[in-house]
Amino acid sequence: MALLPSFIRPTRMTKRSARPADRPPAGDEAVLDAPDDRLSPALVAAGRGEYTAAAGLLAATRAAADWENRDRYVRRLTAFARSRPEWYEEWRAATPDDPDVLLLGAQLAVDRVWSSPARAELLREVSPLITAAARADVRDPVPWRIALDHARGSRTGHRYFEELWEAAVRRAPHHYGCHVAALRYLAAFCCARWGDTPHTPHGSHRACFDFADRAAQDAPADSLVQALPARAAYGCLTDDRGSDVPRARLDAAADRAIELSGRFPAADPWPAEVRNKLLYVLLRLDRREDARTQLRLIGPYATSFPWDRISDDPLAHFLRVREHLQTAAPRPAPAGLLTASRDPLGEHGGHARAADH
Repeated sequence: MALLPSFIRPTRMTKRSARPADRPPAGDEAVLDAPDDRLSPALVAAGRGEYTAAAGLLAATRAAADWENRDRYVRRLTAFARSRPEWYEEWRAATPDDPDVLLLGAQLAVDRVWSSPARAELLREVSPLITAAARADVRDPVPWRIALDHARGSRTGHRYFEELWEAAVRRAPHHYGCHVAALRYLAAFCCARWGDTPHTPHGSHRACFDFADRAAQDAPADSLVQALPARAAYGCLTDDRGSDVPRARLDAAADRAIELSGRFPAADPWPAEVRNKLLYVLLRLDRREDARTQLRLIGPYATSFPWDRISDDPLAHFLRVREHLQTAAPRPAPAGLLTASRDPLGEHGGHARAADH
């Protein structure tokens, strides 16, 4: 288990393509944030106003302690509930004390206020919902991931955040979502003045890398936590204030994520976000051939992150990246293809889009 450093001191749904993995699919085959074969039927049923399929899916993840998928499914079902609140309300009315209903309700409450200028204040009112979700199943780390996001958004103290972190990893030492939440808190604290002495940008990136590297070293070889250093590298590469993280450390983070990516089948939605993020990092590091390899492994499965940090149309942007890589001769990336402006409302603090937590 990686310990946090001391903070106190200074959808278009589709079936999997049968196209060979070494040949990228045509543009009209690419899909954004495609659900897997278990989530897809639940979303289709939800579109008809039925919640029983979603209830069965989440209950199955809880019974199997399948926490990574549980976290993913909760996020996707919550996004649906935001657009169709009556769907969730009917489910809640039928089983108000169900752990899955309580978990969805906590995530939904956080999502609804995340983009508000008064987010820090509004999130404090959400705390009882997160507590109820955590108490409903004491084994489940997902309410604690929500609590970690909540702590970042509400700017809670660092000592309290460390207590939440310890509770989260007691339940699932290598839960990817909790680790990403902790990494984001680190980045946000080190890049903003919250009443403490602020860290420099350089110190921020070093702290994030130290945490990510320790977590990856402790995690199993096939854990998504192996991609955490690449996420820290993404933070360095998208910070226009600069970073003194050595190039060798950025390359090592990318190499670790490449090794993880190679453990999964090509054109698999499970590692799609890890691969899309890795593709971006490799391009920023000018590792074009490695990027082409990841593009083949991605297949049709584009993900919103990281392309929505660059464009309001992440799928179209992914297609532009793919087209650029398919060009035989090396050439510089077109203007704007890889440059994400440092948004003060983005990952390093401020009032981010709901998907940022």
